[in-house]
Amino acid sequence: MAFDSAIEPRTQRKFYLDYPGDGPAGGALTFVLSLHGGGSNGKWQRGYFPVSALVDRYRLVVATPTAATAEPIRRWVAEADDTYLEGIVDAVFDRFGAQNIAAFWLVGHSQGGMTSNRLLGTQFFRDRVDGWLSLSGGRFGHAPVVEGFGPPGGVRSRPSDGRPFPPPTLLPDTDLSFIFATGEHEIVSLPETSPWAEMYGAGPRRHLADVVDDKPGQVYDTLREGRLSKSWGFDARPGTARIFIYPDARDGRVIADVVRFDKGHTEGLEPNITEEIVKLIRMAPGGKAAALRRESV
Repeated sequence: MAFDSAIEPRTQRKFYLDYPGDGPAGGALTFVLSLHGGGSNGKWQRGYFPVSALVDRYRLVVATPTAATAEPIRRWVAEADDTYLEGIVDAVFDRFGAQNIAAFWLVGHSQGGMTSNRLLGTQFFRDRVDGWLSLSGGRFGHAPVVEGFGPPGGVRSRPSDGRPFPPPTLLPDTDLSFIFATGEHEIVSLPETSPWAEMYGAGPRRHLADVVDDKPGQVYDTLREGRLSKSWGFDARPGTARIFIYPDARDGRVIADVVRFDKGHTEGLEPNITEEIVKLIRMAPGGKAAALRRESV
């Protein structure tokens, strides 16, 4: 495994970059752009979704940036960040070679997930992204959060007034795989169907074997320690997760839901469930960005 504090050339802003020690020489790579949630940063996101430990085993290149806007909380803003994020993508493809990158996935936690959904509405990302992993950042088909959800001492969700909260996630006009992962205590319930799976002609969801972790994740919300709640999340600890997959989707697309039992919004993912999610990512088809590069030559 290799690690750099890299520089995006257009904005001269830094980002974390994890990649296999042998670079592209060892075979095809999967590129992951991992976006933190509101109030967080790239360093915390590396711990929340700890794929850096898996870059050699699964041939991953993982870029983890930090949003520019810090007031009132750090969050992703189109005007401040889209050029930076596009520049990271171009820099990674230039550095490792488009011919060596088999797939490109967007990953986003919370507001980073909602930002991923927004980015899929832009031509740059719509034409390049092969898959989206939403870490409590919105689901195609809507999984409403529980009443009172939100950071302790911050803005909380309101009782139901007939409008869904958060707003339904937009279905992008592009082909991609989709994985939604959530803590059991942050949503009312997980829908049994998926409009994304229906669009790809997938079969009824299938429950895979539960994933058991005897080790905790790496991070949790230490800033609010002592004021935490079930829906927001407590300290990082071992746990069990359940994976539901919608089989036989057209073109081999991977469409899945992951529920982490007895967890909320901010406990970092444990190592085994992280690896199982990466396996799903690696199963999915890719090549969209590389094909775009070939067409432009």
